[in-house]
Amino acid sequence: MGAIAELLDSGQAATESRPWPRTIIGEAGWQLAADLLASGELTLLGLWGDGDRVHMALFETAPMAIGVVTVVCREGRFPSVGRLHPPALRPERAIRDLFGLEPEGLPDARGWLDHGRWGVRAPLGAATAVAADGTPPYRFLPVEGEGVHQIPVGPVHAGIIEPGHFRFSANGETVVRLEERLGYVHKGVEALMAGSDLARAARLAGRVSGDSTVAYALAFARAAEAALGVEPPARAVWLRALMAEVERVANHLGDIGAVCNDASFSLMLAQCSVLRERFLRAADDAFGHRLMRDCIVPGGIAADIAADGAAVLRAAIADTRRQWPRLVSIFDTTASLQERTVTTGVLTASLAQQWGCGGFVGRASGGTFDARKLPGYPPYEQLDFKVPAYTSGDVNARVWVRIHEVEHSLGLIEQILDRLPSGPIAAALPVPNGVEREGAALVEGFRGDVLVWLRLDGAGRVARCHPRDPSWFQWPLLEAVIEGNIVADFPLCNKSFNCSYSGHDL
Repeated sequence: MGAIAELLDSGQAATESRPWPRTIIGEAGWQLAADLLASGELTLLGLWGDGDRVHMALFETAPMAIGVVTVVCREGRFPSVGRLHPPALRPERAIRDLFGLEPEGLPDARGWLDHGRWGVRAPLGAATAVAADGTPPYRFLPVEGEGVHQIPVGPVHAGIIEPGHFRFSANGETVVRLEERLGYVHKGVEALMAGSDLARAARLAGRVSGDSTVAYALAFARAAEAALGVEPPARAVWLRALMAEVERVANHLGDIGAVCNDASFSLMLAQCSVLRERFLRAADDAFGHRLMRDCIVPGGIAADIAADGAAVLRAAIADTRRQWPRLVSIFDTTASLQERTVTTGVLTASLAQQWGCGGFVGRASGGTFDARKLPGYPPYEQLDFKVPAYTSGDVNARVWVRIHEVEHSLGLIEQILDRLPSGPIAAALPVPNGVEREGAALVEGFRGDVLVWLRLDGAGRVARCHPRDPSWFQWPLLEAVIEGNIVADFPLCNKSFNCSYSGHDL
């Protein structure tokens, strides 16, 4: 029996939780889960609040298992996981801000998402009014040493990007410490979802992080279908995968060009931007929207692919394949690019593993996790593709993972188009029967694994939904990889991660 199975057996099982079991455990069991995370036996998939309780999703590699454990907060308190396992620190700070639940022993008690501008404290909990004296200034961690100075960057940046603050402590040009402050684009997504019907909640899910609208919509739809016991039609399943791979290709193309641009090589940005635009236009022709927003719904998809959609996508693939070898060669043989990207911003394999870091960031540092393979979901078990991985963990490796993922995704798109089944594109959702149900899903977005956990009330409306972006476990690692590098390499490291502000800030 694995560690997750033992944890689940030690508590009281929650009913109607699919496809992963959820168990309510006591504080001793919660402490055991924290110990297993700290030892590396388990990986943290998510940690979120829910009324007077806190849930934690856990992953075990061998035997492969996923489970959710819940602790009821006595007097609004629960044992901190972050005091033993650092990846839990920011989620616990967010729980404290949103629900007013206190993680006992939390090493960092500063606010995280709450900047003191909401008008209330704990908006998803007690929702008490903000005190008249407001919020004290945010205290960045001190750095001591001769010649150390601070460089504040943001939250407003020069480019058309989302807001985030970066506080550099540097000795000359060398970064001694980087500390992030996020939360500037908190939209209250979880509060907006509460009480929504499935149609409105699905639209909200697709707007958590705009560049991953397909991934989020797919994760939400799969979670809702798991809760309701619905199987979408085969054609819808394959068209969802088609959209996901088009989204992956478009984003990777944009990222590869942007990383090169931050290394002052604008030629690659221009060339990759043209190819990215081809896929965005092809998506618009095939599905009626450049980002394919609102195309995936619980039960299936909103509309079938256009009559000429397959031809348009094949043309975009052919155009990319004609130009791709030359562009890859340029990246690989341009000395100025290699000088900037090789050995810059190294993420060690041990840190990536400790933080459960997926996506191209994790796979550039020795990881192999890809939710399409493990735990897997249809139709990927019927498709032939590899998960590229590198071990050097630098900016260069993160670009190469993207390069190979573009190539594999082009092949996946062709396989899907060649084997696309006929038939209906949506299944009817069952009429609510007064029973509360839970569902969850893990989907591989272009950044990594997107988690959605959902509880529906007896009327079929969303009682609670938690969408977790992969950036929650990637942003902190950006702080680690920049240490010892020069300040001028931060844009390069940052873009090589390309974490989502909006997906993190909710």
